[in-house]
Amino acid sequence: MPRAVIAIGGNSLITDKDHQSVEDQYVAAGETDHHIAQLVKAGWDVAISHGNGPQVGFILRRSELSRKELHEVPMDVAGADTQGAIGYMLQQNLINDFRAMGLDKQVATVVTQVEVSADDPAMQNPSKPIGTFLDEAEAKRRHDEEGWDVVEDAGRGWRRVVASPQPVRIVEIEAVRTLMNAGMVVITVGGGGIPVVADESGDLKGVAAVIDKDLASALLAREIDADLLLISTAVEKVALRFGTPEQEWVDRLTLAEVKQYLAEGTHFAEGSMAPKMRAVVQFLEGGGHRALITNPENIAKAIAGDTGTWIVP
Repeated sequence: MPRAVIAIGGNSLITDKDHQSVEDQYVAAGETDHHIAQLVKAGWDVAISHGNGPQVGFILRRSELSRKELHEVPMDVAGADTQGAIGYMLQQNLINDFRAMGLDKQVATVVTQVEVSADDPAMQNPSKPIGTFLDEAEAKRRHDEEGWDVVEDAGRGWRRVVASPQPVRIVEIEAVRTLMNAGMVVITVGGGGIPVVADESGDLKGVAAVIDKDLASALLAREIDADLLLISTAVEKVALRFGTPEQEWVDRLTLAEVKQYLAEGTHFAEGSMAPKMRAVVQFLEGGGHRALITNPENIAKAIAGDTGTWIVP
């Protein structure tokens, strides 16, 4: 059977600021899951990855508010917490969909560590803002007492920043392969994986960092020899010159075209489509077959070739 990695965004579980509760996220997860279940029913083996940015932010904010009463939650543990919680939402919705379809299919979530290099240049240049805004005094106290890297953010206040290193190795990849080879849907590398570094003896330790979810998904897709990397996002297709009067939706791109457009720097927005395109480049340059970008509700149509943007070698 063909094999796909489907990467869904953490923001896709939160439709707007009025629907942020756990119950709201569960409903949103179910809506995305329904489209994935249709793909499984059509005969695809599927691994699912997901973002967790807003959810980690919620945990860190609760931790800040309660720090006079309870211990604070480290970032790597917050990542593990969200992998479990979001995995639970996704797997329960999928199990219910499969039961309704009469499909004998099991789902498992793997709490997944992803190794990064302590020598990655990003580790010396933290740039990813996390958590809430702080006043200058609190930011400098955290820097002095807890070693936080902090920056002033465009006059809006101070924020903690952490590194965003490249994923090097999925620690639990053999567990993922074993589960998929047994016919299960696997939810893994949530939030890009829990970032860990190895010491000289090979022992792993969690670090305060954020791995790009789409880059981790591209690594996952290569490691399990996926036929397809499907990145589910907010738009039905990719646009060139996005947000300009010359905006143009595209159905198909080649690897060479994507690399050219990334180099030009005027087509794909940073923090939006550009990281997704870099992940596609890594997947295809690593031997991947095809990539597809579309929104959740159009997954089935896109697989059938009726919409979405396909990227091929």
